[in-house]
Amino acid sequence: MAQLPQRIEYETAGLDLGDLAPEPVTQWWTWYRQAEDAGCTEPHAMTVSTVDLDGAPDARLVLVRDVDERGFSFFTNYESAKSRQLAASGHAALTFAWLELHRQVRVRGRVERVSASESDDYFASRPRGSQLGAWASPQSLVISSREELDRRVAAVEDRFTEVDVPRPEHWGGWRVVPNRVEFWQGRPSRLHDRLRYRLVDGAWVVERLAP
Repeated sequence: MAQLPQRIEYETAGLDLGDLAPEPVTQWWTWYRQAEDAGCTEPHAMTVSTVDLDGAPDARLVLVRDVDERGFSFFTNYESAKSRQLAASGHAALTFAWLELHRQVRVRGRVERVSASESDDYFASRPRGSQLGAWASPQSLVISSREELDRRVAAVEDRFTEVDVPRPEHWGGWRVVPNRVEFWQGRPSRLHDRLRYRLVDGAWVVERLAP
């Protein structure tokens, strides 16, 4: 059996209750900016975890596109597997991993669609190729070949020649509205710091969890 790399000892500074902002979105932005400054790869990438219609877990990497007091937003095809799962369960979990800083953030909460105007604004900001792809790709469905996808893209290009590409109705944003957010900091001897925000009667309670 092939040997995997040895564990890395996390020689990083600790995380205590006094280090945290009163609410998790402000704290997330603090860590996100530090991840950007540290040159972390794709610091806005997150794993979106859902439950499928059979009750089995499912997960994929997605880019977060907006984070504010309402929650964490991303955009996708509303007819995709993940959108069907989100609509059916009404909940999701997110995981951000900033490995260079030995940090992760875990988010759990209910989901909602963002407004049509928010989806319109974000769609308009996308590169034209991505806009065309949103029309061309029947996301999550089986296709016969790459050539089929190329033909679909070419057809959409012909359809929108020399005009702005409108947002398709089947494409838009989801927002995860958090009720639990955990900040995890790697520490020596696997005695990591785990501090969790938990929403109780509209207020955030912060708790330390055992590693």
